[in-house]
Amino acid sequence: MHTPSFPVAPGETACIALEGPVGPLEVLVDLPKADVPVQPIVAIICHPLSTEGGTLHNKVVTMTATTLRELGIATVRFNFRSVGGSAGEFDHGVGEQEDLKAVTAWVRQQRPDDRLWLAGFSFGAFVSLKAAAELQPEALISIAPPAGRWDFGGITPPTRWLVIQGEQDEIVDPQAVYQWLDSLDAPHELVRMPDTSHFFHRKLIDLRGALTHGVKHWLGTAA
Repeated sequence: MHTPSFPVAPGETACIALEGPVGPLEVLVDLPKADVPVQPIVAIICHPLSTEGGTLHNKVVTMTATTLRELGIATVRFNFRSVGGSAGEFDHGVGEQEDLKAVTAWVRQQRPDDRLWLAGFSFGAFVSLKAAAELQPEALISIAPPAGRWDFGGITPPTRWLVIQGEQDEIVDPQAVYQWLDSLDAPHELVRMPDTSHFFHRKLIDLRGALTHGVKHWLGTAA
């Protein structure tokens, strides 16, 4: 399969197919709008659980991408294997880490001078956290990381790590997340969002604010 190049038109969305470990991976690339100062950063965003309807079009994933683009960051969303136009079968987070690594390799090939950020929502937070030790992103954003539901052993997050957790999450136990974070010897910034469910119903604007406030001080300076 031909490996497509990074799109160059600001403000446009490019849907492309990358060669993944088990076949094509469906990828969406968005550059910042033309009137936004561009940051030398690409953020790859991972979607929630494939077997529960998670896709790159999930509203939390989409809001994360929109928020980062408003800050001048190029974003890359993709469907894990078995979802949408991505080939393969669900692999309980193991193969999905390989999918993320393939997308990351392509991003770094296309933008070798840009800094890499990773972001993930729910299952996507798990996948990006597990892959962080190998991929070495400059920054990591974990939204509702499913502590207690998946094995988070052996993770090595970067020093710039933002965690956002809804206080009324009905799928991921907030207390399990807080206890897990307290057990780690890893610096992090935790944002607790009151009256917020797992999918951030009626709280997407608040999520945008939390993301903007949490990462804007990382802009302009490499870790």
